[in-house]
Amino acid sequence: MIHSIYSNKDVFLRELISNASDALDKLRLEKIRGTELRADTSDLHIGIEVDPERRTLTVRDNGIGMTHEDVVDLIGTIAKSGTAKLLQELREAKDAAASQDLIGQFGVGFYSGFMVADRVTLVTRHATEATGTRWESDGAGTYTIEALDEAPQGTAVTLHLKPEDTEDRLFDYTSAGKIREIVKRYSDFITWPIRMATAAAETGAPKSDPPAESADSPEAAETADGDDGGAPRTETLNSMKALWARSREEVTDDEYHEFYKHISHDWNDPLETVRMQAEGTFEYQALLFIPSVAPPDLFMRERKRGVQLYVKRVFIMDDCEDLMPEYLRFVKGVVDAQDLSLNVSRETLQQDRQIQLMRRRLVKKLLATVKDMMSADAERYATFWQQFGRAVKEGLLDDFENRNAILDICSFSSTRDAEETVTLRSYLDRMKDGQQHIYYMTGESRSTIENSPHMEAFQAKGYEVLLLTDPIDEMWVSSVPEFDGKAFQSIAKGQVDLDTEEEKKEVEAERERLQKEFADLTSWMTTALSEKVKEVRLSSRLTTSPACVVGDTYDVTPALENMFRAMGQEMPQVKRILELNPNHPLVTGLRKAHGEQEDTAALTEVAELIHGMALLAEGGELGDAPRFIKLMADRLQRTL
Repeated sequence: MIHSIYSNKDVFLRELISNASDALDKLRLEKIRGTELRADTSDLHIGIEVDPERRTLTVRDNGIGMTHEDVVDLIGTIAKSGTAKLLQELREAKDAAASQDLIGQFGVGFYSGFMVADRVTLVTRHATEATGTRWESDGAGTYTIEALDEAPQGTAVTLHLKPEDTEDRLFDYTSAGKIREIVKRYSDFITWPIRMATAAAETGAPKSDPPAESADSPEAAETADGDDGGAPRTETLNSMKALWARSREEVTDDEYHEFYKHISHDWNDPLETVRMQAEGTFEYQALLFIPSVAPPDLFMRERKRGVQLYVKRVFIMDDCEDLMPEYLRFVKGVVDAQDLSLNVSRETLQQDRQIQLMRRRLVKKLLATVKDMMSADAERYATFWQQFGRAVKEGLLDDFENRNAILDICSFSSTRDAEETVTLRSYLDRMKDGQQHIYYMTGESRSTIENSPHMEAFQAKGYEVLLLTDPIDEMWVSSVPEFDGKAFQSIAKGQVDLDTEEEKKEVEAERERLQKEFADLTSWMTTALSEKVKEVRLSSRLTTSPACVVGDTYDVTPALENMFRAMGQEMPQVKRILELNPNHPLVTGLRKAHGEQEDTAALTEVAELIHGMALLAEGGELGDAPRFIKLMADRLQRTL
């Protein structure tokens, strides 16, 4: 049963330490209640003892202990937990303060010892009794139990270890180094000191460690068992410093930064530290960090998210994907819940309302923190956006609940400033009277977009255009309809009308005249280029270029089309629209030549060249580059 529940044998020690911590919490609670105890509470702690010769490992606590009936009921019956019952009683008594530090509720944790042991012995004495109990089993379904006239206060679990088998990931659990590694990983922030007797020569430790923390005796200290350099000494294995559980005033920035470096393996200080504490029916604490430099795997397929999950200071898992969305995968930190639905092994989260609630609140807090950073420290925000902006914009595609909050913290290059990025809020503040759209254009680079024919009318009339050059921009702009009531509008799609009502009246007659004059040419070119374009029409967006290629309002852009094909998705060819500048000499000359019925084949070649130049001007690719070059060379030759 145990082997089917747990996938990592190392967690047996986590489970036994958690049970021991639970027992210490219960003893402290009984003392608060005024229960008459036969227990010394001056130095509550957890002890680990190893004997390499006998191949035993003992986890000992001087906590509440168990009566004979408890052992039969709790240890003799799989997956029955006294903690769960106690928690229910405390909830009914509304004594949240007393219950918040309890760890257990997981029932089968004690049995995880059988993953690494052939035989398990338990000796225990309840704090209200004078006699103890001894329980032993080889895990085959039976056990022996006997009363003891004398037994130490609390509980000691001794594992008679199986032979080491590294291929089966069964390590030497009598190794002090291995014990330290497991405790550091899973139980470093347990409230109670976890002590182990080790040789000073091995550890390099001093005769005694600094005083250990204790709820009842903060001054309690460890003692040395000998003066000889090789004699055993007690070593405290855990830090007990859960920074997220301490008030902000008690922790320095240096301590936060060191903790960040410890969990992230980053040499740099974090850009921002985010604390959260939720109270009420569901309690949890979070200590999150926004790095100052993007990790090298930020855009790699095998990337991991950086939030660790604890339950009552007990480490549960790294890279908890359920607590942080993909677009915030760069966030590092710790979330410590007081009560959370896990599977029986505590290795997998159960999908429930509590997980979703924590995730929702964490995301909102992080986005609000970045928004505050924008107004309070523009330089730090600029660093954030430079490092993580591309990742954050991924959230616009799938986090509909927070889409507006994400847009609020986005910034983009624009035609307003060659160096500084702009926010959407500032763009809206500068919009012209009567402007109904947020204008943008996507492209490979700023220079490509700025030199595009599509920009000509916007530059001439002084309209600000967002310059979107990240690959992700091609995707989100097609799925995000608007920001604060203003629709996003690509300047490379659909019809463009930048004239005011007064200007429209003045040019309306001129437009109608031009439409009639060029009707034959646009109709002929639509037919001549039918394999390449959907339509040929006159343009209102061109001032200096002869032509440009635009898409219909809801067409997929060529760049997005290529991205889908690169991902292996078949995409039908999208024909676009060729717009002509009726005031350009090349276009007026072509109209005149067409009206005079000159060589139709030669005119078709000119139409092809105009279309090819329009594609190149926007940074696109020619369908038949060799033909275009040949036509261009022939035309140039005739001019010499």
